Amino acid sequence: MPLVSILDELKKAQAGGYALPCFDTFEMHGTMGIFDALEAKRAPAMIGLWSGMFDRPHPRAFADYVRAMAEEATVPVSIILDHGASFEHCIKALDAGFSDVMYDGSKLPFEENVANTVLVVRAAHAVGAAVEAELGHVGTGRTYQEFGAQGKGFTEPDTVVRFVEETGVDFLAVAVGTAHGLYDGEPKLALDLLAEIRERVDIPLVLHGGSGLADEQFRAAIAAGIQKVNIFTNLAVGATQRLLQHAKEENASVFSMTGQVRQAFCGECERLLDVFGSTGKA
Repeated sequence: MPLVSILDELKKAQAGGYALPCFDTFEMHGTMGIFDALEAKRAPAMIGLWSGMFDRPHPRAFADYVRAMAEEATVPVSIILDHGASFEHCIKALDAGFSDVMYDGSKLPFEENVANTVLVVRAAHAVGAAVEAELGHVGTGRTYQEFGAQGKGFTEPDTVVRFVEETGVDFLAVAVGTAHGLYDGEPKLALDLLAEIRERVDIPLVLHGGSGLADEQFRAAIAAGIQKVNIFTNLAVGATQRLLQHAKEENASVFSMTGQVRQAFCGECERLLDVFGSTGKA
């Protein structure tokens, strides 16, 4: 299918009470597994590519590969820049053919986050791409007990309406108790806060740091107003464990090892598509 913005699919998810995944990927075999799952489950989704790729050699090569996979897919797939660190990174992503971009100014003062997001929105909308931003700050799992578990950095409902109105952003990542990577302790979602944010704005809402949540927590977050869930660590940890186990087998080879990565990614993606309710929505 032609590569298009995921915004229309997110609006369908919002109306239908389910969520779409954003599966982040860094290499081709896991990427194959993601697309295997999307085709098998007939589900729309986003493929997230990390902003830091543009600071490394040959950033377009992998982006071109993922774009080719998306264009050959028979389900709606968007490629989104994940955690765009700057306006320049967002422009590079748009030039590389990404159909959506995320600008992450969550560590900046509110006014600076707004101003930078406005610039990205103007550039992206000019080429038909949608923009995700972040308000509040989703920290890392290793500092969860001092940060997310204490409610630090959470999105403030009073600022959400102003941010959305002033930026024109299309979907918004909120900080409601999740963290990136592996958690130091049990994650606790502020579902009442999420529900209040949902009441204040009508655009799709995004949950980063999905890895480590229980299935029941995913379902509760979706019921409270989430339409997009970002996932990577679950996929990476599962594939690593499978590789370590397979490496002990007598017939293990480089070819069978890469196949294990593909299968591991596919299996976990299929499971999550069922949990999020996006199976069969393509």
